[in-house]
Amino acid sequence: MKGAKLKMESMDIAKINEASDRISGVVHTTPLQLNTGLSNKYNCHIYLKREDLQIVRSFKIRGAYNKMATLSPDQLKNGIICASAGNHAQGVAFACNKLKVKGKIFMPNPTPNQKIKKVKQFGGKWVEVILTGDSFDDAHAEAIQVSTKENISFIHPFDDLDVIAGQGTIAKEMLENTNQPFDYLLVAIGGGGLMAGVSTYFKAHSPNTNIIGVEASGAAAMYHAFQQDKVVKLSEIETFADGIAVKAVGQLTFDICKENVDEMLQIPEGKISSTILELYNEEAIVAEPAGAVSIAALDSIKDKIKGKHVGIILCGGNNDIDRTQEIQERALLHDGIKHYFIITFPQRAGALRDFLNVLGPNDDITHFQYTKKNNRESGPALVGIELGDADDFQSLLKRMEDQKINFRHLNDDATLFETLV
Repeated sequence: MKGAKLKMESMDIAKINEASDRISGVVHTTPLQLNTGLSNKYNCHIYLKREDLQIVRSFKIRGAYNKMATLSPDQLKNGIICASAGNHAQGVAFACNKLKVKGKIFMPNPTPNQKIKKVKQFGGKWVEVILTGDSFDDAHAEAIQVSTKENISFIHPFDDLDVIAGQGTIAKEMLENTNQPFDYLLVAIGGGGLMAGVSTYFKAHSPNTNIIGVEASGAAAMYHAFQQDKVVKLSEIETFADGIAVKAVGQLTFDICKENVDEMLQIPEGKISSTILELYNEEAIVAEPAGAVSIAALDSIKDKIKGKHVGIILCGGNNDIDRTQEIQERALLHDGIKHYFIITFPQRAGALRDFLNVLGPNDDITHFQYTKKNNRESGPALVGIELGDADDFQSLLKRMEDQKINFRHLNDDATLFETLV
């Protein structure tokens, strides 16, 4: 059994090397950069593999092109189908244009407009975009049905050996472009194709590297699969980190990751948002949520990585500027700066002024919604407050209590928060 396992891993390495030759000249060899700011912040050596600078601004072109390049002429003549939340779609679209192959691309309705436009731009006349369902899984299910009905090759976004091999070429580039072994490697996980390919190559050529998988907390399908030792389908997911938001990982990717991944981390969407803003403001890097999630994980392991060499795959930079307000809001909430309250005001003159007096000099009211009720002694208002300093929150609560202000904090009340905010 052990010999069979080694043979299978050797075959996978061969497929990654073959994929590297196959995509050469089509896919960019992206830079592996020592990031001084992050290295100083965490007192270690952090290297970013800049797949956000890839030709389609994510790593997905690697697996998509490699898979399509292995199809027969007859298969290509019949066209292809894929399902994607955005980045895989762009990779497939680019490959369709390059190989002159017709493609049907199914994407969920909430896909950011920036990604939809890019798919059409990369694919040109060769692709048709079909928006369907509320999540990747919805789009995937419909794409599979059409693929079966019309006998068209389906280009899976992650659970395919040729796709996995294509993504694994990132690891090959990383290890060929450094003289220093990586102590840690952080990789984002959605369906698991990136991690499956990269971890396979690392375990063969850098077996002492500690490999850490990182997921968004609201869509931690691989974490739950690890916990139950089988692929599980989540009933609901948070789609904020759309590039890695899947309800279930692949069977192939699970089997490979289970063998190779040393640790799994879940990162709150608010922390991912804060990291996106920090990368933009401090490093001039535009990262999408899926691209930022592994960097967001550094705080979780900061004590382990002191003095170490850390590799991080910044896997995508397809962020939609229309999402900036949402990202800022999530970041402020996570950082403890933005707070929402229901304040019950006495319906008398001066009640609002009394409330304003409890605010600190650097605090700001960013939201106020109130309707006066006739024949009522009091009326509720939804109030959003942005603190000048997150550490001032407890003192704000004390001042409100001292002034006998009737309030309810909403940030930790998920039901009310989702309903009202």
